[in-house]
Amino acid sequence: MSPALPPLAPAILATATPPIPAARAWARSYTGTAGPLIDLTQAVPGYPPHPALLERLATAAGDSACAAYGDIEGDGALREALAADISACYRASVAATDLAITAGGNLAFAMAATVLAGPGEAVMLPAPWYFNHHMALTMRGVATVPLPCRAEDGFVPDPDRAAALLDPRVRAIVLVTPNNPTGAIYPPAVIARFAELCRARGLWLVIDETYRDFLPDPAGVPHGLFADPSWRDVFVHLYSFSKAYCVPGHRLGAIAAGPRLREQLVKVLDTLQICPPRAGQTAIAWAIEALRPWREANRRLMAGRADAFREAAGRLRHWRLDALGGYFAYLRLPEGAPDALAMARHLAGERGLLTLPGPFFGPGQERHLRVAFANADLPRIAEVPNRLIQAG
Repeated sequence: MSPALPPLAPAILATATPPIPAARAWARSYTGTAGPLIDLTQAVPGYPPHPALLERLATAAGDSACAAYGDIEGDGALREALAADISACYRASVAATDLAITAGGNLAFAMAATVLAGPGEAVMLPAPWYFNHHMALTMRGVATVPLPCRAEDGFVPDPDRAAALLDPRVRAIVLVTPNNPTGAIYPPAVIARFAELCRARGLWLVIDETYRDFLPDPAGVPHGLFADPSWRDVFVHLYSFSKAYCVPGHRLGAIAAGPRLREQLVKVLDTLQICPPRAGQTAIAWAIEALRPWREANRRLMAGRADAFREAAGRLRHWRLDALGGYFAYLRLPEGAPDALAMARHLAGERGLLTLPGPFFGPGQERHLRVAFANADLPRIAEVPNRLIQAG
């Protein structure tokens, strides 16, 4: 008789399989009949890092100082540079001591969530949600309370609906703007109302602003939360350097929060990462200010790709573009078409177009596909309607 296999952690077993590798596996049967494969599954910049940034990354990687441990909360030079950047963007005063650098934006969320909620408690996520947020909560034994967002509202979450759905388990509300997966951009007034709700109910408000460098109005203020002197009591800001600087492989993100949260966050930082990657920190600390014009040019480039996708979607008679922004478009399937999971499989295997089906992003998304157009040049974006028309 064979010995019993040792068990695995139940919370990990309950966590969803990573969606992007699963979706890419559907394309293995594609024979190329519709043209070259177009992979629109992952949110990656469609251009390389700046050559001077690559040079600094290479130099820092070869520096023995960057091979040593760094500060638990991140190197001072990067925290200072990011604090100045945040202060300028939000027209507020944010200090380096408000910041912790992390090994990527996903880890920023996972570590912040570890401090904010524990097993048996809950976090509210607008649905559709970013799947890695839901996965991070599930593997911690933290429940997700969905906040349904509607296409007729542009997928902007409703604070009144959130208030009605809160239950005693909820410790935090999470917003993502510009949103992943829909691309929706949340108005400052809506964000302010969520902050008021969280203050009134004694909850944390977590806002993931990974894509804030790609907002359509670079002169506008994304929200006014940092301008409130008491922001540190309720607000947690998440950021990623991956998109704006085209360095997702170097894994750098950030958390901005008040001293009460950061005092506990240090325990998680030290346990899960000890320190963030040193070479990337060194290079990005220089790049934040030095590459500001390059970042703005890339913002305009991405805005052009968004416009191109909107124009391409206008050629579709039966599909509907329900939301678009940042790196993403959220497409509604034609009436009578198969559900999103079946359609995404068909598009990948028969039409060579890789997208992510809505159910990967939570309940009630069976009629939508997420399209990450950021890595596609204009000719590939223009080709997308041809693949969809043939499929739908």
